[in-house]
Amino acid sequence: ETDSDIVKSPVVTDELVVFGNSGNNIFAVDINTGLQKWKFVTGNDILSSPFILNDIVYIGSDDKYLYAIDSKTGKEKWKFHAGGRIMSSPATNGEIIFFGCKDDYLYAIDINDGVEKWKFETGADVYSPAVENGMVFFGSRDHYLYALDIKSGQEKWKFKADDDILSCPAVANGQVFIGSKGNNLYAVDINTGVEKWKYQTEDFIRSSPAATNEMVFVGSGDNYIHAVDINTGIEKWKFETKGGVVSSPAVENGMVFIGSWDNCIYAIE
Repeated sequence: ETDSDIVKSPVVTDELVVFGNSGNNIFAVDINTGLQKWKFVTGNDILSSPFILNDIVYIGSDDKYLYAIDSKTGKEKWKFHAGGRIMSSPATNGEIIFFGCKDDYLYAIDINDGVEKWKFETGADVYSPAVENGMVFFGSRDHYLYALDIKSGQEKWKFKADDDILSCPAVANGQVFIGSKGNNLYAVDINTGVEKWKYQTEDFIRSSPAATNEMVFVGSGDNYIHAVDINTGIEKWKFETKGGVVSSPAVENGMVFIGSWDNCIYAIE
């Protein structure tokens, strides 16, 4: 139990569960006992999910800093000051950390020393990125899905959705999948940015999609979890909850796990 709300997903290793809360703190607890191993205090709320690589925790804060913290000791390795609040969860290719910011930029930071490699300006808030095929993909409240070259930060393409993009894209089968506030789930060609299909729900999509080789899963404000054919965009099934579904699905062992505003978490075959 912590002293404030926990609003983003934790990250789990063989030894630790690491998460932030709205009381400015980042916690690491023992995965077996639940006992606190360490606590790291930032200057504002933590509204970002952490990422761990090689025993380093990377996480953003509303204090405008991205932190790199030793997962064994809880000691700061470096911190990077961005131009706005960081609600985006970081992603990496192993050499560079990417994150979106409320100052309308996507940042690329050297993973070892926290030095800025480049940044890319959009027209509004930037949400969590995904990295694949030498590119970084992310959405913005300016209605665009962007694809940038990882090394140079140069735009490869951008795709205009019908409304704000408020989630992290999924990449699979040569396609990039993203939902919009305008109720649509899009599939876009990974190399060209050309729309392959779109699937319409009955309300906004803030859930980040999850993809397998055959299907894409996403939650919607229409209270449903939707399962869509990955190649055609045709609905395979949808499952009704009693509240809006803004959390992101996890797929494991033939099951889809997702939470709803009805205070329940569901496991669906």
